[in-house]
Amino acid sequence: MRLWSLHPKYLDRMGLVALWREGLLAQKVLAGKTKGYTQHPQLLRFKSTDAPLAYISLYLSEVCDEATARNYQFNRAKILKSPDKDLPALILNRGQLQYEVQHLKKKLEARDPEKARTLNNTGRVQPHPLFKVVAGDVTSWEIR
Repeated sequence: MRLWSLHPKYLDRMGLVALWREGLLAQKVLAGKTKGYTQHPQLLRFKSTDAPLAYISLYLSEVCDEATARNYQFNRAKILKSPDKDLPALILNRGQLQYEVQHLKKKLEARDPEKARTLNNTGRVQPHPLFKVVAGDVTSWEIR
């Protein structure tokens, strides 16, 4: 499961579709509707909030917005809660964002060199809108 901290606009088609599916799985886990993946480390940032379902819903809503901007047809009805745009941002360490950018670059170089070039030419990569970037290293839950 990879729930990217960077903005979904940087993902290629395959990455965006995978993010949607993995985000829906994360939502299912957080809603207690599956027994698998309950201890997945990437869920910790959602589980650590007072409103895990509200946060994953907002996360998925932003992914769906990106899909819509690309004329993809993701089913927004699969998001369990209406997104609350007034939720406080989750903290994202700059080191984590940089780690994910490098990880994505490797994936894109293999499957979408054009998208990789675009990402390489991007100055400062934006986080997913759910996150606020602060100084810090790669997060402890990241599997290296």
